[in-house]
Amino acid sequence: MDAYIELLKQLIQTQSFSKEEEPAAELVRNVLRSHNIPFETKKNNTWARNQNWQEGLPVVLLNSHVDTVRPGKNWTKDPFGALLEGDYLYGLGSNDAGASLVTLLAVFIHFNSQDKLPYNLIYAASAEEEISGPNGMESLIDELGDIDLALVGEPTQMQMAIAEKGLMVLDCVAHGKTGHAARNEGESALYKGIEDIQKLRDYQFEKTSEVLGEVKLSITQINAGYQHNVVPDQCSFVVDVRTNEHYSNQKAFEIIDSLIGSEVKARSFRLNSSGIELDHPIVKRGMDLGLTYYGSPTTSDQAVMPFRSIKIGPGDSARSHTADEYILISELKEGFKTYVSLLDGLRLR
Repeated sequence: MDAYIELLKQLIQTQSFSKEEEPAAELVRNVLRSHNIPFETKKNNTWARNQNWQEGLPVVLLNSHVDTVRPGKNWTKDPFGALLEGDYLYGLGSNDAGASLVTLLAVFIHFNSQDKLPYNLIYAASAEEEISGPNGMESLIDELGDIDLALVGEPTQMQMAIAEKGLMVLDCVAHGKTGHAARNEGESALYKGIEDIQKLRDYQFEKTSEVLGEVKLSITQINAGYQHNVVPDQCSFVVDVRTNEHYSNQKAFEIIDSLIGSEVKARSFRLNSSGIELDHPIVKRGMDLGLTYYGSPTTSDQAVMPFRSIKIGPGDSARSHTADEYILISELKEGFKTYVSLLDGLRLR
């Protein structure tokens, strides 16, 4: 794994914010070139197929993302320093998701030249995951062809996230009438908005998931008024909605829209909940290896994948997007072994 640890250091040292991933993508491409592995590109995305591809075999996708968020102000170490202290490698994107990106690349190269695999392999280093952008994994779905299973590399402590909550953001506006605050005039949109917010706070969706739990509504922003003595005629607020597999984003939207009087608009319905059956071969294999499974509250590229997938990778989601983000070198090495054990002899048909 030494070469891939060095690659991760280089990735940390290379700024790779969403939509600005080209230099980091080129680092991944250089590794593929060094192993004489042909690859394809689309904008800042890169993907490669295994050497002994055989038509008719099921296809397994190994995917992680090359972009990072921007560093916050509370870092005490250089976010781009790739500082190695004992087992700890510090740096922006080390945990989310550089560790998965390089480890899955090592796994792909490990299996690449094997001639009797019971499946075909695709390795894809995708862009814009952190912003759920249209020029990332979503733009590759048609390019990659039919996929039977995806292993999505995100920090899960190498446990299996077999389901993932969907994400929908709602912009809501309560309408009223302006009036003088000193007289009994107007119709306060602020009060109307607060009433609707209280309804959402108290509402519980009927169906709860055994793995993902309940649908979660969080009001995260509110804005009303422009002058202290004027009754506001508009109150806008934002709702963060995390859906389970029982409700599509469209259905959840319809329920919320019927529940409150405010005007409701969804920014997108794209990022629906995803999941995989407990009796799927990859889940059963993971359980045989002693891995646990859980439902993930966070969103990844799984949300745009119209095929079966699990989310699994080295690192800890609790470190993602935090100051002094780090990965353990031991986690990289153990992650490689676990990925190989999952895939070695896996039968999908």
